Order: sequence, then C-alpha cells, then structure tokens
Amino acid sequence: MRYKSEVAKQLHSVLPELSIETIESLLEKPKHEQHGDLAFPCFELAKTMRKAPAQIAAALAENLDADIFTKTEAVGPYVNFFLNRNIVSKDIIAIVLEEKEAYGSHTNGIGKTMVIDYSSPNIAKPFSMGHLRSTVIGNSLKQIGEKCGYQVVGINYIGDWGTQFGKLITAYHKWGEEDKVKQHPIKELFRLYVRFHEEVKEHPELENEGRAWFKKLEDGDKEALKLWTWFRSESLQEFSRIYDLLGVKFDSFNGEAFYNDKMDKMAEFLEQKGLLTESEGAQVVMLEDEQMPPCLISKSDGATLYATRDLAAAMYRQGMYKFDRALYVVGGEQSLHFQQIFSVLRKMGYKWVDGMTHVPFGLILKDGKKMSTRKGRVILLEEVIAEAIALAKKNIEEKNPALANKDEVARQVGVGAILFHDLKNERIHNIEFSLEQMLKFEGETGPYVQYTYARACSLLRKAAYEPQEASALTDDNSWSIIKLLEAFPNVVATAFARYEPSHIAKYVLDLAQAFNKYYGHVRILEEDAEKSARLALVYAVTVVLQEGLRLLGVDSPSEM
Repeated sequence: MRYKSEVAKQLHSVLPELSIETIESLLEKPKHEQHGDLAFPCFELAKTMRKAPAQIAAALAENLDADIFTKTEAVGPYVNFFLNRNIVSKDIIAIVLEEKEAYGSHTNGIGKTMVIDYSSPNIAKPFSMGHLRSTVIGNSLKQIGEKCGYQVVGINYIGDWGTQFGKLITAYHKWGEEDKVKQHPIKELFRLYVRFHEEVKEHPELENEGRAWFKKLEDGDKEALKLWTWFRSESLQEFSRIYDLLGVKFDSFNGEAFYNDKMDKMAEFLEQKGLLTESEGAQVVMLEDEQMPPCLISKSDGATLYATRDLAAAMYRQGMYKFDRALYVVGGEQSLHFQQIFSVLRKMGYKWVDGMTHVPFGLILKDGKKMSTRKGRVILLEEVIAEAIALAKKNIEEKNPALANKDEVARQVGVGAILFHDLKNERIHNIEFSLEQMLKFEGETGPYVQYTYARACSLLRKAAYEPQEASALTDDNSWSIIKLLEAFPNVVATAFARYEPSHIAKYVLDLAQAFNKYYGHVRILEEDAEKSARLALVYAVTVVLQEGLRLLGVDSPSEM
C-alpha cells in the first residue's frame, strides 16, 4: 500500500530502534474491516521491551497522531490504524485519473533488458492444450515485465530439432503419402508420429532407423533436410494462426536448429576451460560439488544434446541482448535440467547467470493424467478456442443480439475465458482440464471480469462522463474499492517479483466483485452533490480493470 510507508514513518518516530522498512514489512491488513485498514502486531517488540504485547499496543496507540489516519486503537496485541478516507480517496482517484493506463507502473527495470523463453512447441505436432500454460504465463510475464520498465524480448524457442524428427522421417517413408500431408499437414504428421510409437512396441528396430535418419539430418543429408524444412514450414503456419487467435506475439522464433552451427564452439569453450570429462564414451561436465548428476554435452556417437543447445542459446542471447534477466517458462519436470545449465555457466565464470531463472509450472491434466503426444492423448487448443468462441457468440445472441462487432467480442470473451482460467491458478499447481469449468461465464472467470468492465463503461456512457477533478468519497462501499485501487501498484510489483500472474488475476476478480457490490448498493447516476465523485470512481475502476486484464493478455470489450 502507498500509505504503508506513511504509517511506518509515524511508528518509527516512537519506535526509533526499528527501521521504517522493518515496520513496513510487519504491517498487515486486518482480516475484518471493522479493525481498520492496517494493523501493527507487537509480538516482536515483546522480546526486546519485556512487556506483554497488549501493553505495548496500548501505549503505542496513545502516542500516535497524524493527518493520514483518523483513529488508532489497541485491540489485544495489535495497533489498528483507520486511514483518513477524505485524504486517501481523493488522492487515489486523482492519481488514477491522471496516470490512466500508466497507473501501477514501476521504474526498477528502466534501462534493463529481460528475455523470456516461452511457448516453444515442437514442429510437426498439433498445438495442444499442453502448450497453453507456457504460452500464456510467458506472455503475461512479458506484459508485467514491461509494466515494470524492462525492455522485454519474447523468444519462441521452437522445438525444430532432435531425434523425434528422425522418427518422423522414418514414419513418413514407411506409411506417409505426400497428398495427405499437403491436404492436412499437422493432422497427418501427428498421425504418423503416433503410429511410429505404436509400431515400435512390436518392431524395436524402428528406434535405430529413427536415430539413423536424425544423424543424416545432422550431417546435412538432402532428403532429410528437404522433409524437415517442409514439416517446419507447415508447422509455423499452423502456430501463427493459433498465436493470432490468442493475441500472443514474439520477437524471435530462433528454435533449436538455429544453434546447430554454434554447438561445436560451445564444446570448445568447455574444453578450453577444462570442464569436459569423458564418461563411457560421452562428454560430460561433472557437477558432483553441486550434488547433481553430470551434465551431458555430447553422446558417444558425437550427437549433441539439449544441454549443449541450451548452453549455446544462453551464450548467444547474452551476446545479442546483453540481458539483465532471462526467464525460462518451462514445465516443472525440467527443473534439474536448468539447475545443471545454470551450474555449468557458473563454472565457466559467467556472472550474468545470476540473472537467469527457471519459471516452472504445473501440468494441464486430462482425467488426472499428463497429456502425451506419443500416445495420442491430446486435446487440440484450436478446437477448445473454437468451442469457447461459439459459446460466447451464443450467449451474446441470447442476451444482446443488437451488439455491434458480435464476432470480435465473441473472440475476445471466448479466448479471455481460456486465458483467465489458466492464469487465475498459481502457476506451480496442476490444472485438471475441464471444458465446462473453463467456459463458465459467471463466478471467478475472465468473462465475469470482462462483463464488469463493460457494465462500468455502460454507466460512463449513460452519464456522458468526462474525466475531471477528483473528489473524496467516504462511504463503506466506495472505500472498499478505493483500497483495492490503491493496492494495484503493489500487486504488479509482487506479481513480477514472484513471476506469478495469478496475483493479477485474483486482484481483478476482487476489484470486479467489489465494484459489482457497489453497483448493487449505490445509486451511481443519482443527481446529487456526489454524482461526479462516484463517476470518477467508476472511471478509475475501468482504467485499472482494463490494465489488469491487459497484463494477463485478456481483451476488455466495452460492450457485451
């Protein structure tokens, strides 16, 4: 809270032994509104002052006096502070009206660069629900990073290399037909990929054929390269359509293949620094001191591995972007891999590795199980998006058939439902896939927040409101909203510090619920002395709801 520091300064004047920062960290929000707006617990002081916490609280409450709060009271071991609603409400609304969409911004990232590696689907496979989490979490962190002043580079590290392409080429030669692939590229390539893994159970020699074809691909074989290039081109077209639907953009599509000519140099660097060790014919970097298994750099046949490529990618990105932070929005099952990568870079003596972070997330499960492209247990994201948009369109036709731009609003609401359903959950948790839950248009959902925004915009249109000078509002319903508006900059900072978009999602839900309660209890458009102040509050809500949704990658239709 903006006013935490003011209250902390007042407490510091009577508790000079505690720093303002320490006091601010101890201040908390009371569970019940009747206990004020901020509370200071006195348990810690009891140890040094050798008094009961309740005694300390009573003494502090008597000695505090400032314009910023109207009352202080001791309740047991707590000092409760009641902020001056006149001052705070006018101040907060004025700031939002002045700063508009810039409200909640921070400057700590100005002059710094952050790269985010996210989405990164494999080519020749359909874009499934399993790819959704990395895509939407990464996209949201990109917006939040920019809000905090960083220049953010979004990287889609496409999975366009590896032994799976040897398997796919083998499958295409055995069972593929050119016309079928041309007609439905991704669908047909996916069918071949699944068939390979079914056939290999009966014919294990297929694994060797797949490995051989990948080696040919690595060695530049014309037939292998021709097929790989075709598969890649078709896949990128498919992905672009999905990203356009989701409203997700990238600054770089340099995938795994981009680093092919940088792999040998990476191995040379490691050799020069004396970090490579031979183990059973393979080249590894030992990580015994870090209590981790060795990091494999190349296999006994000379083929490179993911680690080599990720090391080369990190080196390239630092050289290219001079990043201060680098985020890898990749599933939690890859945690050991990234610990190894960061440890190897540290052993190489690179200080910039301290700015690199793996941002893990849980899985989207189907019937409690992980989705698997090998087994064909996959839900196609495009089909889910289409169904969500169709449901949104149906709702619009029923409730507001005269709405202009129905198709565009249906897209915004349908896609918003999917994105919000993911981002309202803490990223580390698994999510059970449920189309019914995802597409609900009431409760804790994206469409609920969007509808709240549209409702507020409708009020402003009816009143022909133009932003003007802010006035104070002191009633309980207004105060609940004002405290939430005041908290927005801190929510943004916390979401960035923890790389946790769910903080933003939960915040906009709280703000939407507080506004709807306000709407139900207050006659906003009534002609009286406070009408302009109420409309200014409504306008401030639209500004912050729209900006909060934008940070999640969700659109805000002004009519629904």
